[in-house]
Amino acid sequence: MGKVALFAVVFYDVKRYSGGGSTGQRKGRKMKRFALKGHICYSTHPDRLEIRENSYLLCEEGECRGVVKELPQGWKEAEVKDYGTCLIIPGLTDLHMHAPQYGFCGMGMDMELLQWLEHQVFPEEAKYADLEYAEKGYRIFAENLKKGATTRACIFSSLHVPATELLMEKLEETGLKVMVGKVNMDRNSPDILREESAEASEAATRQWLKDIEGKFKRVQPILTPRFIPSCTDELMERLSHLQQETGLPVQSHLSENLGEIAWVKELCPWSSCYGDAYDHFRMFGTEQCKTIMAHCVYSDDQEMELMKKRGVWIAHCPLSNENLASGIAPVREFLNRGLNVGLGSDVSGGNTDSIFRVMADAVQASKMYWRLIDQTKKPLTLEEVFYMATKGGGSFFGNVGSFEEGYELDAVVLDDRALKTPMDLTVRQRLERICYLSDDRQIAAKYVAGEEIRLV
Repeated sequence: MGKVALFAVVFYDVKRYSGGGSTGQRKGRKMKRFALKGHICYSTHPDRLEIRENSYLLCEEGECRGVVKELPQGWKEAEVKDYGTCLIIPGLTDLHMHAPQYGFCGMGMDMELLQWLEHQVFPEEAKYADLEYAEKGYRIFAENLKKGATTRACIFSSLHVPATELLMEKLEETGLKVMVGKVNMDRNSPDILREESAEASEAATRQWLKDIEGKFKRVQPILTPRFIPSCTDELMERLSHLQQETGLPVQSHLSENLGEIAWVKELCPWSSCYGDAYDHFRMFGTEQCKTIMAHCVYSDDQEMELMKKRGVWIAHCPLSNENLASGIAPVREFLNRGLNVGLGSDVSGGNTDSIFRVMADAVQASKMYWRLIDQTKKPLTLEEVFYMATKGGGSFFGNVGSFEEGYELDAVVLDDRALKTPMDLTVRQRLERICYLSDDRQIAAKYVAGEEIRLV
């Protein structure tokens, strides 16, 4: 087994890095147990929100051990953190972010995708060749992500190896569990942000993987061809071989914009659809290649069937799709077909990193799809978008995003007392209000794999 392949086997062993270990390894040492008390909300199915008022969420060795009304025998001596009337929800998952774009979040929103990339994105990302600039940008990004409700994320860096490693270092310090990808791009981009060849791009990616081998506990690598227009066939083939060697997951973009789709057809005339261009290079799902595709606004029947067959995760990014006038993704159809669907902020196409705001916009966008495009596709509900933000997206990381027994315990405690109202609200109404008001300031505590995150 080659060195890079060995790295992947060791690094991608989630239990090794989550403090779990086998039962045999746990014998002879005291199990770490605690309980969180409050109004507990979590998903088990896309259309079901479980609400357990004044209950205990049990945690042992970083994993959920159930939600109970009374502490069971054997837990009487466990530490209890009583959060009173606060809501306790699973940590939120952001399946699609661009860290080097965070500095211009909320700018350039009067452009469409390809124009925005040329005039706003590429010039800014090129600055991350300067490590001093990258340190400023990534420090801000990591600090803000830590303070929000997100506990898991899949993140694009830039093509620069030193800056990508710096980003991973900053994120490791937050205590969050994330995946970070060094971007690959060797065509159709400015000279200041294009790798000189497919061979050079592959070599830089291998160097990055070598540099970070065994270095991080919480941050993992993910292969990141930016999108088909920026990657030659040769580069895609090289990345495919690297993926097969390492078993690393993949993230990219799919069917976001009509002009982009037409461009892919010109570049890959042999492909039957945009997704087929990835599938041709064995980088579109399967058990050996977990894959996230962001957007999927214009995925047709053929592409959806291919995503279903390959087990691709879709990162639905409604804010970005609205801001860049891309369109409205057919999320109801994704759910009807049983596809894997999570949410993405797509900072900075999306103008916030709050997944609460993304949940609200996902509902609103689905109403426009129902009203303007297809009235047989009913709008999304709070239950469904909450599922996508937690268990749906979290499943990319394994048993993550729910409080079902055996899931890793990622939890966010929400104190909404500052959101004044004369009404006597139910727990569900309080949760809905937090989502629509997108107020991450209500976070009282945050846990990742059973470890409390220091928010200040």
